[in-house]
Amino acid sequence: MTTTETSQENHVTGATIWLTGLPSAGKTTIAYELAGTLRGEGHRVEVLDGDEIREFLSAGLGFSREDRHTNVQRIGFVAELLASNGVKVLVPVIAPYEDSREAVRKRHQAEGTAYVEVHVATPVDVCSVRDVKGLYAKQAAGELSGLTGVDDPYDEPRNPDLRIESQNQTVQESAAQLHALLTERGLA
Repeated sequence: MTTTETSQENHVTGATIWLTGLPSAGKTTIAYELAGTLRGEGHRVEVLDGDEIREFLSAGLGFSREDRHTNVQRIGFVAELLASNGVKVLVPVIAPYEDSREAVRKRHQAEGTAYVEVHVATPVDVCSVRDVKGLYAKQAAGELSGLTGVDDPYDEPRNPDLRIESQNQTVQESAAQLHALLTERGLA
């Protein structure tokens, strides 16, 4: 077996890495940082960004509990499909309801596909200052309702595989913490 063949075999194990947390918690930023590291190591990587999914895969869905559940299930299906074919799938999506996230985890377990849940546990007061998309400002001005973690529920994961407190470390440190977990589990 050549070195190239050995290297490729080391990187065929797929996995879904789901980063859940409040809006502006840092999920997407951490996901893209980790994606760069994993690609540099030769892994096949896809980032299923929640905003892009909403535009292309879940267009027409609103933000009711039922629509949010449907959105998460669609993303979970695509993630499992990619992961089962050797891709590291990073999913920075709020996924506010525990039962929706649990259904995705069970789909992965049923298919024998690795699944890692990461809670980017940034407090709402930090998220509202970051306010990457201006959602907190709109909610405060009465222009938006149903903001996850403010006037719509967010079920914090009870037993995530990893909890990242992004307010206490750099993006690089957060991504390195997640990379270390993946390495420990034989996924990186």
